[in-house]
Parts: sequence; structure tokens; C-alpha cells
Amino acid sequence: MTVDPALAELSDTLFSASVAVYSAAVVAFCAQLAFGRRPARQLVAAGTGGDAPVAGDGAATAGPAPAGRASRWGAVGLALTVVGALVHAGVLVTRGLATDRLPWGNMYEFATAVVLVGVVSFVVLAVRVPGARDIGAYVLAVVVLAQVAIGLFLYAEAGPLVAALRSSWLAVHVSSAVLGFGVFFVSGIASALYLLRLRHDAGGGDAGSVLARLPGAVTLDRVAHRTAVFGFPIWTFAVIAGAIWAESAWGRFWGWDPKETWAFIAWVVYAGYLHARTTAGWRGRPAAWVNVVGLGVMVFNLLYVNMVSTGLHSYAGLD
Repeated sequence: MTVDPALAELSDTLFSASVAVYSAAVVAFCAQLAFGRRPARQLVAAGTGGDAPVAGDGAATAGPAPAGRASRWGAVGLALTVVGALVHAGVLVTRGLATDRLPWGNMYEFATAVVLVGVVSFVVLAVRVPGARDIGAYVLAVVVLAQVAIGLFLYAEAGPLVAALRSSWLAVHVSSAVLGFGVFFVSGIASALYLLRLRHDAGGGDAGSVLARLPGAVTLDRVAHRTAVFGFPIWTFAVIAGAIWAESAWGRFWGWDPKETWAFIAWVVYAGYLHARTTAGWRGRPAAWVNVVGLGVMVFNLLYVNMVSTGLHSYAGLD
């Protein structure tokens, strides 16, 4: 199979352009935080120890974005995020056209696709829940850092798939893994911000600080939970599809390969998070920590298994 060098070069150029556009979006969202209206002081239900804000928080912080300059900067940030996502999608489309295959056959392509799904998930949330735009600066900052790290450490030249990945199951198993991971990406960030917001409110933090301008803890917890609920069945399907592909390729459904093991661990952690959200004593801060650990496991699975461990799933594509 030949690679179209012009399209491959265009893909690389679009990758750099996406980082630039996302960086501009971070600046716009930071301006929104700087000029935004200070949220009402968050109330905490008696006896919760600061872990379970009352419903008034959601009402105070999940409404329309602040008027004036903050609203305009938030709209600019969201518009730039949409433009960045389109450019980002162009990275994968041109890479796929250049190689005449699905563009997630190595770590560079897989991680790039995961971040794109995370950005799209945030955009959907920002449109449906205007208050969620206040986390734009944090989400896009992580996106920029992730993109820079991907470009610096995971980049691989456009080329054909390794023999083991030349299967129709690539479109099923890997695509669902990309979707699940991308949604969990946003969920984990929301839980981390929820923990920061709880710590700020419990400590009587400065009302004019950046953290005070975050959506209330109830809103952040709701975002984390809903995205995890959406991502969990997708990840479950990815694990099942991977097992079916393994039986077709290697003659067994499960062999406790490092990638399989950590994918299952991630599934258990997210199942634990969703269960913890309904269990007395685990709601609030403890459940949020489980969600953050889940994101850590996903990142560990992506980086460690492909770059350090040896196994049947080591398709990093790195030199």
C-alpha cells in the first residue's frame, strides 16, 4: 500500500493548527472566567461534611451564562472550540485518506481520536447545559496539553496497518474504545473539578478566585455522572467486541494479556463509580475519587501497555 505524502503532510499541518485554535479557545474561556459574574455562595446540607451540596447550588449555577463581556467571551470560546474540533477531525480524515484505512492504527492516531471525542463531548454539554461552559478553560487546557504531548511523544509517520490489525473488527472494537475513552476523558475532568470546588467551598475560599467561578458542585457532579453513564455501555461493548476479535484472531476469548487485564480493570472501576453514586456513604467526594482513578487507569492502559509492557496488543507504532 502506498501513502499519499501530500495528504499525510496536510494531516500534520492540521494537527498543529488544531493546537493553535484550541489554545485561542483557552484564552477566550479564561476571559469568560475573569469577567464572569460571581456565583452565589454555595450551600451545603447539614450533616454531609461538605460532600453533598443542596439542590440550590444547581439552580444557582446551571442557568444561563453571565451577560455582557463574559457571555461574549464564552460564545467566542465555544465557537473556537467548534472550529478546533473541525480542524482536529480533518487531521484524522486526511490521515485516513493518505493511508486508505481507518485512522486509528497506532497510539498517535488512537490518542488523537480520543481527544477529539472528548472535545465533541464537551461541546455537546456546553450547548445543552450553558453553565458547563465555565469549565471550558480547564477542559481545553487539558486538551492542548494532551495534543502537545501526543505530537511530541506519540507521533508516528503515516503508514499501513500492522498485519494483526487488518480486520473488519478494527472498525468495531477500536472505534468503540475511542468513543468510550473520549467520553470518560470529560467525565474524569468534571470529577476532578468537582473535588476542587468542594475543597474551595469547604475551606471558605476567596469568593473572587478562579475556582469560585466554576459551576457549582452539583452541576459538576451531574456532568461527571451523566457522561460516565453514557460512556460505560460503550466501553462495555468495546471490551466484549475485543474478546470476540481475540477469539477470531488467537483462538481464545480472553488470555489476561496486559491490555485485556487493564481494560477489564477500567471497566470494574467505572462500574464501581456508577454503583458508588447510588450507595449511601459513597456519594459525593468518595465517588468522584473513584471516577478520577478510572481516568487514571484508562491513561495508564493507553501509555504503559503500549510503551512499556510487552503483549499481543502492543501496537504503538513508535520507533
